[in-house]
Amino acid sequence: MSSEPHSTTRTTVPHSTTTSRATAIPRPAPRSLLFVPGLRTDWLPKARAAGADAVVLDLEDAVPAPDKPLARARVAEALAEAAAEPAGGMALFVRVNPLEDWTAAEELRAVVRPGLAGVVLPKVHTAADVRLADRLIGWCEHAHGLPAGATALVPLLESARALHDAYDIAAAAPRVAHVGALTAPGGDVERAVGYRWSPEGTETLALRSRVLLDVRAAGAPGPVTGLWTDITDLRGLRAFAEQNRALGYEGMMAVHPTHVPVINEVFAPTPQELDRCARLVAAVESAQRDGVGALTFEGRMVDEAMAETARAVLARHGHG
Repeated sequence: MSSEPHSTTRTTVPHSTTTSRATAIPRPAPRSLLFVPGLRTDWLPKARAAGADAVVLDLEDAVPAPDKPLARARVAEALAEAAAEPAGGMALFVRVNPLEDWTAAEELRAVVRPGLAGVVLPKVHTAADVRLADRLIGWCEHAHGLPAGATALVPLLESARALHDAYDIAAAAPRVAHVGALTAPGGDVERAVGYRWSPEGTETLALRSRVLLDVRAAGAPGPVTGLWTDITDLRGLRAFAEQNRALGYEGMMAVHPTHVPVINEVFAPTPQELDRCARLVAAVESAQRDGVGALTFEGRMVDEAMAETARAVLARHGHG
């Protein structure tokens, strides 16, 4: 944080007790993360009806400054209601304001509580921003009796420095998840990089690819990307989502409920794909029992590497 209150005493913020990716809590990869203004928690049933895997309740850009206290109170109420519901439903994330002063730290204390899946942190520039947020979130978890590391941290890479340092940011804390390059027309990233946005996304393809590789190398789970801001162009959304899925992203952020079904469909395997994965695994394992390492399967050479990929798909989608 850039400004701290002066004091002769200082409360020590404990470091997160999660020290490595190996000890990090497993986090399901959401296909769709739908933004909902923090003032409009009454829209959550619409998000649920649309099939959103997760919602990002927004306390930052979607809320005018005078209304932020009211939005914070409504978000806290929504989290309390979510905590009382059975596990396995729509996950709730909160986009807080940038950690630039103690007001933002107080906001973290208000939202890191039972019912919260993760904090979406905007305006991240360096790994130091992530480490600070990690420590503050760990403090809040301790205060609420939550397991250390239970709260995911989703850093938004909205500056050229952050995009350049994507690996360091993704590796800065075990709770970091769902990081990716968010490219959209006219937003922070376009201003920072200087590209001219097109629906085809050719001008940001290399950027999205490089950030994805950095995130994978850092071991951060469930990388997501976005955004598609044209509400009515579902054909363009599908093409953009398919491009991101082909790159290796596992989900997308969304700005409208009508986008959720398209995104979910693109980022989920079809029944036919799942069936093929199961048959491929069975064929490879049968061949291995006969002492054969590689075989022809439906016209292609396959071996244990392909079987392991197929097992991962099956496990992620509940068929393992």
